[in-house]
Parts: sequence; structure tokens; C-alpha cells
Amino acid sequence: MIAQVGLFVAGLVALVAGAELLVRGASKLALAFGISPLVVGLTVVAFGTSAPEMAVSVGAVLGGSTDLALGNAVGSNSFNVLFILGLAALITPLAVHVQVIRQEAPILIGSALLLIVLAQDGRIGLFDSALLFGLLIAYTVFLVVQSRTQNAAAAAAGTSAAGDYDSELTPLEPGRWDSRPVVQVALVLAGLALLVGGSQALVGAAVHFAKALGVSDVVIGLTIVAAGTSLPEVAASVTAAVKGERDIAVGNVVGSCVFNILGVLGLAGLAAAGIGLDGLAVPDAVRHFDLWVMLAALVACLPVFLSGREIARWEGLLFLLYYAAYTAYLVLAAQEHAVLPAFSQVMMGFVIPLTLVTLVVAMLPRPARTR
Repeated sequence: MIAQVGLFVAGLVALVAGAELLVRGASKLALAFGISPLVVGLTVVAFGTSAPEMAVSVGAVLGGSTDLALGNAVGSNSFNVLFILGLAALITPLAVHVQVIRQEAPILIGSALLLIVLAQDGRIGLFDSALLFGLLIAYTVFLVVQSRTQNAAAAAAGTSAAGDYDSELTPLEPGRWDSRPVVQVALVLAGLALLVGGSQALVGAAVHFAKALGVSDVVIGLTIVAAGTSLPEVAASVTAAVKGERDIAVGNVVGSCVFNILGVLGLAGLAAAGIGLDGLAVPDAVRHFDLWVMLAALVACLPVFLSGREIARWEGLLFLLYYAAYTAYLVLAAQEHAVLPAFSQVMMGFVIPLTLVTLVVAMLPRPARTR
């Protein structure tokens, strides 16, 4: 068991390091091709921090653990919204950029709804996977075209298209060690190599844990693996919150969640079809509970996103408490604990209705702050 723990930790370190190298190299390349920092943040940075989920899910499929692949993607989204946004909001109230409110949040919730519809037959098949991955490509192309159009219009007007979006991506500086294209390509390749190796180590250890603890692969994927592969998002969003770049903390999470649904599950399903499997099987527990928890976590952001206000500290704490309750439910259900029925009744009959009322109240106009 000690050896497996060491393998798990080594896999996590390799995933985090690989994601860092991939993001650094790919973002510099993107900026060199004239793509705006906003689009780089929503695509390269968000997708790069989700590269561990991609590597682990595809690796799990190739290793025959399709439940682990599904649980990892779904669990990562719940972790991203409830834990990462909650933790970042506790550090500093998070402002939500207008583009996230008007465009990215609806796209994210629409993607989640599409996944739930596709999963109702108990399987993410070849057509479903191709549809998800095709939508990711279309979304990325849309962002790039939109960015170029906005940049051209801004250049004609003599203004900046960046708006009030803060970016942690600094412009290319000649003479920097990572300013040369050959170095950037090398960083991308090194990051991919670490992601592949780290995913293999982590998947192997996770499957061993599931067997040793007597729980299913999907529960391990929803909890331990989901949290582990989300460490790059934790680092990016918390660091951005500490630095005061609050838009990045929100945008990174939203972009990563879109990529997890469309990219991770889409490519994992295509990989399953490639080795002769009939897509990704969706267990009943995931179809009837975990997918809806993920959707509820996304919808819970709407009162804040649609009102255009910040995510306050108390709302961040609420998100964290919900993630703790969700994790507790998964553990109790895996152990078939006697407390589970009472726990479920309290959550459904008291906590969730109270939260809905609180979120509705949160949408009411707030008095202006005095200085």
C-alpha cells in the first residue's frame, strides 16, 4: 500500500508539473500568433489546467477502467465549482467578467444539460463522444474568430479589446528564456510527456485503492482522482485570487468545466470506441445523482453570474460546505452506512430548500457601499 501511495503522489506531481509546462509553452505560442490574452485564458490556460483530467480519463479508458474516466470528469467539475470557487471567494470576493456572465456561463450550463441528455440511455457512445468533441472544436474556433474580430474593431477605433479583463499572461518579451518558438514547443512536448506518465501512475494507484477499500472505480474517480487532477485549477485560481486578478479565478474554472464536459468525455469516449468498446458506460448512480449534482453546482452560480455581482465570501463558504456534504454522501453511500437515509433526508428536506431561498435573496438589489 505504501508503494501505491508513493506512486499516486508521484503521478500527481508529474500531472501538475506537466500542466504547468504545457500552459506556459502553449500560451506563449498562442500570444505569438496574435491571439488575445482573454481567449488564451479561456482556452489554452483553462484547457491546459484540465490536461490532467484528459490524460487520466483517456489513460483509464485504455486501461479498461471506463468508470474511473467518467467519475474523474464529472467529479472534477463539481470540485471546480464548489471547492475551487468557494476557496478563492473566501480569499477575496470574486468579480465576474461580463463575457463570462453573458456567454461562457450559458455555454457551460448548456453543455452540462447536453451531457445529461446523452447519458440517459446509460452510455456515452461513439456518436455522443464525437458530438461533444466536435462542439469543443467549434467553441474554440468561435472564441478565436470572436477575438480576432474584436481586436480588429478595437484597432480601427484605437482602443483595446481587452476591456476590464485582467490577465496573468504577460506579453512576449524578447530575450526571455521562453520567448523562442523552439523553447515553447519543447515545453509543450515535455508537458505532454509528464502528463502521460503521471496519468499512468495515478490511474494504476487509484484502481489499487478502489480494490483495497472495497469501493467502485467511479467513487474513487469522483473524489480522490477528481481532486488530484484539479490541483492545477486550484493553483491557478487561488494564486489569481491572492494577486487580486479575480476575473482569472472565475474564468479559469468556467473554461476548465467546459473542457471537462466536451473535451475530456468526448476524447475518452472516442478512445473507448477506438479500442473496440461500446463507448463509456454511465452507472445508474452517476446518471441519477452525480450528473445532477454537477448541474446543480453550475446552476447555483447563476444568481451571482446573472446579477453581475461578485461572489461574496459567505457564498464561497456555502459552496465549500456543499462540497463537503457531497463528499460525505459519497463516502456514506460507498460504505452503505446506516446514517445515510437520515443524512439524505436532512439535505433534501432542510439544507437544499434553505439554500435556494438564500440564493434568491442574494439576487435582490444590495444597498450601495459607502466609503
